[in-house]
Amino acid sequence: MNELKSIRDHYKPIQPTVSGSEISYQESQPNKEIENVVYCFWQLKTQAPLNKDYNYRVVSDGCIDIFFDHKQPIDNFVMGFCRKYTQFPIGKEFDYIGVRFLPSAFPLLFGVNAKTLSNQSQDLNKILPDFSNFINSKIKAADSFATITKTLNEKIIGFTKRNTIHYDHRFLNALNLIFQKNGHLDTEKDLNTGLSPRQLRRIFNFYIGTTAKSFSNVVRFQHILNVKPSKQSLRENKIYFEVGFFDQAHFIKNFKTYYGVTPSEAFR
Repeated sequence: MNELKSIRDHYKPIQPTVSGSEISYQESQPNKEIENVVYCFWQLKTQAPLNKDYNYRVVSDGCIDIFFDHKQPIDNFVMGFCRKYTQFPIGKEFDYIGVRFLPSAFPLLFGVNAKTLSNQSQDLNKILPDFSNFINSKIKAADSFATITKTLNEKIIGFTKRNTIHYDHRFLNALNLIFQKNGHLDTEKDLNTGLSPRQLRRIFNFYIGTTAKSFSNVVRFQHILNVKPSKQSLRENKIYFEVGFFDQAHFIKNFKTYYGVTPSEAFR
């Protein structure tokens, strides 16, 4: 899986920080044997019941996630690439645990067409019944997050050892170019890796779940998040010019599509 090392080296998908003492969010790094396919394991949980339903916002990050209810592991799901932010109520009390796969890793590992998962969450049992049954049978409500991540690490490591993963290096080269340019490139002219425009569309839809252009826009958005700008630095340095935005209005509209709020609200 060393072929995927450059993805982790160049891409750090960020989700918004959950604020407040009533809700906690944590990430755990995978074992080194699978760090080139799994970005992190994560847990989102309430410390005590809330007064009203919590609306959880997921921003566009180009990844595919498997997640499940810690208290009822039979409720397990997969969420594909999202071309815009997603927000949904998850109740007054919850404890969700997930696996965030780096872009292209999920289809490479499991042979699932990422396009069939895009812009939605589905029951994992319909996509990977064996993995769904594994979660339901091996994860216990009393298990700690550390115990669960150890179990999931071992499961995914075992899968990679038992199965041969086939890579299309033309696709990986195109992916690396997008990361190196922080998503700021002309995908029709700059991704000259031996793939025709038709092949490029087909292969990105399969491994990412969208077109190269749409994915590049998400990479560009995530680059802004990784810079960790403040309201003041955005106003003074205008870093959005560096990744191809022509004016502030265009940047704000684009950012809100992927994040759900304006940059001023996100970077208070």
